[in-house]
Amino acid sequence: MLFSAIFAGLCLLTAPVRGQNATSAYVDPSVPTGTPIPGDYTGALRPQIHYSPPKGFMNDPNGMFVDAEGVYHLYYQYNPTDTVAGNQHWGHATSRDLYTWENQPIAIYPGAEGEAIFSGSSVIDVNNTSGFFPNQTNGVVAFYTLNTAEEQTQDVAYSTDGGYTFTKYANNPVISINSTQFRDPKVIWYPLTQRWVMVVAYAQEFTIGFFTSPDLTTWTHASNFSHYGLLGLQYECPNLVQMPMLSNVSIENPLDESNVASSDMFILYISINPGAPLGGSIGQYFAGTFNGTHFTPVDQAARIADFGKDNYAGQFFYGIPATSPQISIAWASNWQYTQVVPTGQLEGFRSAMSLPRYNVLANTTRGDYTLVSLPYDLSSLYSSTSSLANSSSLANSSLLYDYSSTVPSGAITFNMTIASIPLANVTGTANFTFMSSVTGESIRGGFYLGGDTPFWIDRGYIRGFENPFFTDKFSTNSLINTDTQTFRLQVVIDRSILEVFLENGLRSATTTFFAEGMLDTLLISTRELNPGVQVSAEVFGLNSAWSRLENSNGTVAGNVTMASQRVRRNTLGHMSL
Repeated sequence: MLFSAIFAGLCLLTAPVRGQNATSAYVDPSVPTGTPIPGDYTGALRPQIHYSPPKGFMNDPNGMFVDAEGVYHLYYQYNPTDTVAGNQHWGHATSRDLYTWENQPIAIYPGAEGEAIFSGSSVIDVNNTSGFFPNQTNGVVAFYTLNTAEEQTQDVAYSTDGGYTFTKYANNPVISINSTQFRDPKVIWYPLTQRWVMVVAYAQEFTIGFFTSPDLTTWTHASNFSHYGLLGLQYECPNLVQMPMLSNVSIENPLDESNVASSDMFILYISINPGAPLGGSIGQYFAGTFNGTHFTPVDQAARIADFGKDNYAGQFFYGIPATSPQISIAWASNWQYTQVVPTGQLEGFRSAMSLPRYNVLANTTRGDYTLVSLPYDLSSLYSSTSSLANSSSLANSSLLYDYSSTVPSGAITFNMTIASIPLANVTGTANFTFMSSVTGESIRGGFYLGGDTPFWIDRGYIRGFENPFFTDKFSTNSLINTDTQTFRLQVVIDRSILEVFLENGLRSATTTFFAEGMLDTLLISTRELNPGVQVSAEVFGLNSAWSRLENSNGTVAGNVTMASQRVRRNTLGHMSL
């Protein structure tokens, strides 16, 4: 949560009043309470399979968990009154498939003028260690940073209705160190010590603090992790998660249950901003072991989670078994330009989340403990049971597909496999281009099979947004697997977001773009490949996850049924059962 310095300055102008207990009342009548905010999801730039807020400004994902009924809860940093950061609340949406999201009423509000509810996390207190939930196994406890001009503290709110409404803990804060740069708590349960563990950022000291607790309200400092990897100007949004290992990353379906092995490895994920190599914000991770109080990395290397420029503050869902691939969502933007992208003035919202992603660790030829990242199963969104276009003979050839009339969502995905690549003297390229038949704009990418095998993305032919920080070209290197002699690529495009996944997710990138005309044509081509190389590709249309929720006026109303049941306004300024 990085606009804290700007926000602190604004708070100084508004004579902030501290109000951290359960009786503090929300003071802004312009923010809807107890009912979801309606949204128009039909805009030309509005993603159709990625989550975005109904209106206003969204940044970091917060508090993510999956409950016992299989409902995924996504909270997020939210300004419901403007399309720039500020006036921070926790927005809320729920889903059963991680693509079809139902907007819920705002979950946590500031308690007084000058306060903001910054980033954090949630857990399910199954055994009622907190004492908040007598005779209940589904109580949700949220941890967030309360930001004021004077201090950032770690506060608690709890929910007895499964995470829809919250009551702030009467004895907040639960951690206070008299600092204005201390934020973003992420809490997990560590079964070997029967303790809760919190990681939290001492932002400008480049330190992640580890705290432990038996009851979610009494916290003891255990250790620090300091000055590792890329520093930038501050650390933010840490995550600690146990991660399974792939037995073989090279097989066609690497996430097959038989190929995923339980592991005692953890990753510590740290976001930095500003100061990323490409500018602005970025996520990095460290693999290591954790004993309940101390994290020990396997090395000091900074492993970058995404080689694009629009993937930040990623968070992992609480409640996924440690033996299963972990599921994450990140904010698909960058603090260098997020508050001026054209979706604000054109469509009344800013920012979207990344695709939900499966995550596991894998050891590769030159990269031990690489975080594999693959999109959560998209097949439920396919517009037809068979591919819209395909070719099994794309070597030194091309596939052109016009989806302007067949995919109204504008969202498609394609998979490409290059096989029988020789072990020496490799030549050739494999490229893709998404273009607009109306404006001629395009976003494109490709792979050079020779040399150091670079992969590149270029958004410089899109004309709808100009900004000196909106870097237009990105690249990485993806070695050809010498065991299988193959290269695999998956690409997903969704109106204004492109995500690519190389070599079964060993490399990934998230890139936003803002075209003047809808992109409606895909070209996949290969050139100068060695004799005997085989190339195949399949293209699938993706249905809009929002259109099925629209009313007759084209508005997505959100969960108004549950909202109508909340008939009593409590002292936190939102409705509750």
